[in-house]
Amino acid sequence: MTAPSWPAAATFGPLTARNPDLEVLLTDGLGGFALSSLAGVPTRCYSGLVVSALPPVQRHTHFVSPREVLRVATRSGVREVALHALELAPGVFEGQGLETLSGASLFDLLPEREQVVAGVRVRRRNFSPRGSGAVVFLYDVISRDPVNLSLGGYFVDRDMHAVHRRTPDLTFTQTGRVVSVQGERLTRVTVHAPGAVIDALTPQPTPQRVYYRHDAARGEPDHEFTLGAALWELNFPAGGGRAALVVQGLSPAASAAEVTDPWAAYAQETARRRELAERAMLVTGVRDDLVATLAVAADAYLVRRAQPQGGSVIAGYPWFADWGRDAMIALTGLTLLTGRHAEARELLATFLQTTRRGLIPNNFRDDGAGAGYNTVDGALWLAVALERYVGATGDLAFAREALPHLRDLLGWHVRGTDHGVRMDERDSLLLAGEAGVQLTWMDVKIEDWVVTPRHGKPIEIQGLWLAALGAEGRLSAALGEAPQFGGPLARAQATFPAFWQSGAYADALDAQGQPDRSLRPNVPLALALPDTLTTPAQVAATVAVTEAELLTPVGLHTLSPLDARYRGNYGGPQVLRDAAYHQGTVWPWPLTAFVELLLSQGEVRRARAALTGLMGHVWEAGLGHVSEVFSGDELRPGGCPFQAWSVAELLRAHVLVSQAEAQVAAAGQPS
Repeated sequence: MTAPSWPAAATFGPLTARNPDLEVLLTDGLGGFALSSLAGVPTRCYSGLVVSALPPVQRHTHFVSPREVLRVATRSGVREVALHALELAPGVFEGQGLETLSGASLFDLLPEREQVVAGVRVRRRNFSPRGSGAVVFLYDVISRDPVNLSLGGYFVDRDMHAVHRRTPDLTFTQTGRVVSVQGERLTRVTVHAPGAVIDALTPQPTPQRVYYRHDAARGEPDHEFTLGAALWELNFPAGGGRAALVVQGLSPAASAAEVTDPWAAYAQETARRRELAERAMLVTGVRDDLVATLAVAADAYLVRRAQPQGGSVIAGYPWFADWGRDAMIALTGLTLLTGRHAEARELLATFLQTTRRGLIPNNFRDDGAGAGYNTVDGALWLAVALERYVGATGDLAFAREALPHLRDLLGWHVRGTDHGVRMDERDSLLLAGEAGVQLTWMDVKIEDWVVTPRHGKPIEIQGLWLAALGAEGRLSAALGEAPQFGGPLARAQATFPAFWQSGAYADALDAQGQPDRSLRPNVPLALALPDTLTTPAQVAATVAVTEAELLTPVGLHTLSPLDARYRGNYGGPQVLRDAAYHQGTVWPWPLTAFVELLLSQGEVRRARAALTGLMGHVWEAGLGHVSEVFSGDELRPGGCPFQAWSVAELLRAHVLVSQAEAQVAAAGQPS
């Protein structure tokens, strides 16, 4: 295996770099983020700078794009070129940002683009300092002759999910190198340009209509009005120079840190990202660019929560907040494989302290007003994540602290808790579900229609139930205590074979034991967990049917394409997307369970082959990350382009396969 480059780098030529559908994400660790295309074109209402007022929620958009105009003296006169690009209508752009783009790169997922105008080269890097609620743009100008660069921006002030239907009401106050943009919230813009002559301009904001192509594709409001203004003119001597534009959203709850030296802050951020990559490669023993890239990507999802205080995980950018199920599934990849054990412990503690009647929050609401508890699997995934954490760290002190919470959680499941979640006394398997409530990860509800209800005994819930009961026993043994749920575990394991009917596992059994024979990815999820008793022949049969009907290059179909209910198109308005979400749409994260089954059969080459498409996808949409879903027929990326459990589970699968490949190579055996 070749050593990774330093840093992990991806370089794009002009044709690819100009593709507005390639997106770059920068985050501040508080739930805030800066999002744009690689070329700098805003493509969603979420593009620009989003700042969290109550980390990591209550998020508002302050700014859509820089305004950058270069003036170059030529033989025919002064040439003025706008280096930014705003899409006004499909394929119609204001500014020459695309045609002047000569290429772009990502270094540990920090973007850098270069533009050339009449022999003048302008390199732009941008980043978001940790805890700042800011985005910083660094400019390096290389020119034989003196050159002028005008800097400003296009501003808004709104909830991040909304758009301005009319020109926003903003007031600009110029005080030298700082401009304050006041709406309901304050945005501060600062310029730094050592060696250049800085002329402060009197802001003359003008309305600018912007079209958002990705929102149009989702059937959402696709345009808004911003206020654009030139704020400074920078006059560079012959040879050029450097400049920085700092855009900072300030609010009392954000505790934003002032960015006084943008170049020092950039050096600090590059060093931090390199350390994240190196730590992950050391922990996993897999030294390649994919581990380095995904370790840096993982950092985007780990956030600080204000109420309740602690660590959490943003499920996906740009529109999700923090979700319990997603956090627990993603914990292994985001923290344990990246060597971030303190964050793992804090993340577990956050959700242990917020349990209610044995359930953890399905999601914390984006407005900060409480949480929803409509999930049956979130608490069970917490038990799995807790055991994995203790196994990776040997942290028995935390195990001793957490075990009473785990036992209380399991006790509620045995006795019965909300939404019909309770152990069936007849077989010790777990029942869940009530009319009008969606509880498993296949959780879409359209008004009163629960699309995939799966009430009764879903198979992956049984696998998780067994794993949670088993985790209690193993953690108890590690602490020298007697397990308290050995009886339910033994009985549930003895009755789990009821799912095997007519040569295949059922996706679910109803309360009367009748099978749902839908072919979905939930069987691999169940069989990959540690306490689900099965036979090699049953695993082989599951692998074969999964490979034949569910496997795609980027994940597993949520419903077999041979099923009459299959929906192969994920796109359009929300009602159509939701109807297809778990009815054939491809999800990447369950692919790791299928890979685990292949590895359990010694099929290392097939396991690697199953991952190659998804590994390539890392550079297809949300750059350096993995999308939430793909349409079933075309495998077109959809949903969030940056999804926590997609990133985490690809990293986990890649590490598992790489370690298996190393073992095969060491043994000199064919794979």
